[in-house]
Amino acid sequence: MSVTRVLALLAAAALVVAAPARVGAAGACAAERFSKNRVYAACTDLPTLGASVHWTYDPAASSLSVAFVAAPPSSGGWVAWGLNPTGDGMSGTQALVAAPTGAGSAYGVQTYAIQGTSLGSPGPIAYKTSDLAAEVGADGRVQMFGKLALQNGTGEVNQVWQVGPASGGDIGIHAMAAANMGAKGKLNLVTGATTAVSGGSILRKKNTHGILNAVSWGILLPMGAIVARYLKTFKSADPAWFYLHVACQLIGYAVGVSGWATGIHLGNLSKGITYSLHRNIGIAVFALGTVQIFALFLRPKKDHKLRVYWNVYHHSVGYTIIILGIVNIFKGMSILDVAQKWKTGYIIAIAILGGVAVALEVITWAIVLKRRKTEDKAYNGGASNNNGHLPM
Repeated sequence: MSVTRVLALLAAAALVVAAPARVGAAGACAAERFSKNRVYAACTDLPTLGASVHWTYDPAASSLSVAFVAAPPSSGGWVAWGLNPTGDGMSGTQALVAAPTGAGSAYGVQTYAIQGTSLGSPGPIAYKTSDLAAEVGADGRVQMFGKLALQNGTGEVNQVWQVGPASGGDIGIHAMAAANMGAKGKLNLVTGATTAVSGGSILRKKNTHGILNAVSWGILLPMGAIVARYLKTFKSADPAWFYLHVACQLIGYAVGVSGWATGIHLGNLSKGITYSLHRNIGIAVFALGTVQIFALFLRPKKDHKLRVYWNVYHHSVGYTIIILGIVNIFKGMSILDVAQKWKTGYIIAIAILGGVAVALEVITWAIVLKRRKTEDKAYNGGASNNNGHLPM
């Protein structure tokens, strides 16, 4: 073999060795390109929010150069990526956040040391940062760049990423959908392996909170009201209708209290994130429901002169609880950004209850009017004793 050919082979081998290995570069991220000749040794497509992360890690210097790519939920929104040295969730994350700077569509990057579930104010983070920049790529997604000085011996890290809306330079709260709550995982900077982390107990508690309140305030209490209003018209249902009504309301209240308590607990876990209207309606429903339960022990007898006033109070407060409860259930669904099938399912359940109520309204009014007519004839045109029920 000639000397010239040997030298050519050695040069080619040197180029192969010198080129950065694209560890974990399978997927769409491998085709992504960046301005200013930015090139990274590895990349991976993240499991949620259509995001990807590119990096070059120097173990000797514990230096990490990173590029994060994601699409905000709306034009002018923000994107964030960070490392959590203490856990796998949002709290404790040392984050880089790219958001519009205010004028035009130019993006800037700020650092946040997140405590709890509130973003807080920008400031220094646990890692020394440099070369922070962000821009909008040709595909409309935001590209965020930076360099972090990690601790010695760092190989696998907990990464957290997120996207959300922004208005007038103010960073808004991100959605609570499963994709947002599951935007975290482990990343091996050496091998490129990624491991997704489940949405965690907070998401489960939010789902539990929603289910408990939908079943209690949104289904059981309306069912109890229907039983009380319509079944008592049928003489054969007395006194069974009363016990069935009380059972529905007591079970509904007990389940509702559990849902309300779960909501209070979630509020304590989510300091800095407040849904004021949803919270205030929930407190009002719980307070009115509690008053209704205690009012049962102050219920006058049927022939007592105060019974008519108690009935007015009991019915008006009861219907108020049902209306506010249903409104708040839809508010909660919007906050959780639940799939449309769950909203549709609840709408169908409410429509069925409404349809049953309308049908019973017609039937019971027919029975009451017929009963009053019969009573009038029996009394030779005298005053009816109004025992037909239903006026309230």
